[in-house]
Amino acid sequence: MDVQIFGVKKNADTRKALRFFAERRMKTHFVDLMERAASRGELLRFAQKFGVLALIDESARRYAELGLRTARYGDERWLEILVDEPLILKMPLVRHANALTIGAAETTWKSWLGA
Repeated sequence: MDVQIFGVKKNADTRKALRFFAERRMKTHFVDLMERAASRGELLRFAQKFGVLALIDESARRYAELGLRTARYGDERWLEILVDEPLILKMPLVRHANALTIGAAETTWKSWLGA
């Protein structure tokens, strides 16, 4: 039972996810987005379930620095931006088999433990 977590170490919700699974002795694979960006295909998997706009953290500092507050792009362009700029992603992105979550979703994670 492996869990894959995408995020950055300095993000509080990412640390919370890592701690949640570590406390329950679940094997995790952490992908630090500052070292290796998520692939377009991986982001597409989350976008297909939640929509591209659900992946974007509009409160992120990097989002404002890039001047994206007034941007109106299509889904393809947003995916390109998210691959290049991982700091505007809502974190953590967590995957367990075919189950996906965005952000801290402890109730969903607990349901994975029971399965």
